[in-house]
Amino acid sequence: MSTLKRAIVIVLDGVGAGANPDSAAYGDEGASSLEHCAQAIGGLELPNLGRIGLGNITPIQGTPPQEQALGAFGRLNEAAAGKDSVAGHWELMGAVLQRPLPTYPQAFPAELVAAFEEASGHKVIGNKVASGTEIIKELGEEHVRTGRPILYTSADSVFQIAAHQEVIPLEELYRICQVGRNMLTGENAVGRVIARPFIGTPGNFKRTEHRRDFALEPVGTTLLDLLKEGGRDVIGIGKIEDLFAGRGLTARDHTETNREGMAATLRWLERDFYGLLFVNLVEFDMLWGHRRDSQGYAQALRDVDAWFGKVQQVLRPEDAIFFAADHGVDPTYRGTDHTRECVPLLAYGKPIRAGVDLGTRSSMADLGQTLAENFGVGPLAAGTSFAREIGLA
Repeated sequence: MSTLKRAIVIVLDGVGAGANPDSAAYGDEGASSLEHCAQAIGGLELPNLGRIGLGNITPIQGTPPQEQALGAFGRLNEAAAGKDSVAGHWELMGAVLQRPLPTYPQAFPAELVAAFEEASGHKVIGNKVASGTEIIKELGEEHVRTGRPILYTSADSVFQIAAHQEVIPLEELYRICQVGRNMLTGENAVGRVIARPFIGTPGNFKRTEHRRDFALEPVGTTLLDLLKEGGRDVIGIGKIEDLFAGRGLTARDHTETNREGMAATLRWLERDFYGLLFVNLVEFDMLWGHRRDSQGYAQALRDVDAWFGKVQQVLRPEDAIFFAADHGVDPTYRGTDHTRECVPLLAYGKPIRAGVDLGTRSSMADLGQTLAENFGVGPLAAGTSFAREIGLA
């Protein structure tokens, strides 16, 4: 019988561990987020994560492999179609997308935009593929002058709406996005409608921390669903609530930054619960990866490493922490999009057998399947459990 009562899953959003087997099909051959970030800055020391096996997963200059790693370690290939946060998080929890979510490389069709304008009551500007920071530089002043929200997309399956908080208040922006979510169905069922508020003046616009994602409900049953139905606690921190459309959660802590998410995790670890604490740390992707900022990306990793040192001090004997990611965003790669990569897998805690090399797994769903077996709520439709290998079965 497993002694694991509290599983803490930390998603390092956008922290890839080397090219996925099908990366060439996505134009991402050779991408390797952790490896290339460390190379770009002349070495990256992550001692706490390194001791549990991070350097055993992929080459990281400054964080060497450990002969006697204190955790179990491996890599998870992405089996789902697509390389965005929705597909990645769903797969980690056992729901694998078989068809990619729709994208709009030529922007949204005119009839779709017209329908959105009529339903929302707002004429829009933009409707183009763009970086979120660049679009507000380009169209922010026009938006402030006209009051029209900025509509844009990216290489991901997203319908994004940017607005100055003093022009369109947050609640109205969120309402507009919910209108978009409600109408984007069928062949236009994008993965996420995203509210992108900003502040400032022309030449000095800055996005705020009040982003909100309105995601599709997961396709298929997830670990979250099974745990909740089985009477377990399922606590989502960060944008977990958004990515799963609120489904399968018993508690929510909607933090906006890595710092807030890490602080919230420590607070929840002081409480009693039985089940899953599911955390998304978004800034590797949102702030640094898309901007191709290796220094910022590296510092965010150092911050997580230092925080993990504090987590180790408060873990209970029946706790285990699992680190993974949802996709890559190689900060040295061409362009500004996500990179199709496998992701790191680390498991640590008293119930976990140390030093186990889990190899490269065929699906990110293996993590969800493992936890489903541990908590006695499975099996999930996808994934192969590694519970036995790490001492949980």
